[in-house]
Amino acid sequence: MLITIIALDKPGHQDLRMKTRPDHLKWIADKVPPALFIGPILADDGVGMMGSLYIVEFEDLATARAFQKGDPYNQVGLFERVIVQPTRNLAVPKP
Repeated sequence: MLITIIALDKPGHQDLRMKTRPDHLKWIADKVPPALFIGPILADDGVGMMGSLYIVEFEDLATARAFQKGDPYNQVGLFERVIVQPTRNLAVPKP
């Protein structure tokens, strides 16, 4: 099942994101199942990070939600809002 995870940071918590980033990146390397996309949501300047976006294949929605709860960012209280929902890819591959 293809799942989208959108996790938006609490405003003014860039320092917490950067402090926790090494643990978060290790968690991604160790725990993420097959993915179409994993990366930060960037601020308008294209540099600052304000959230996380995943499009990942999971067995089911409950597994995806449990996975997200294990994110070190989530565990330190970085996120203001998290959405974990099924999705589908309608993009047509180009030849």
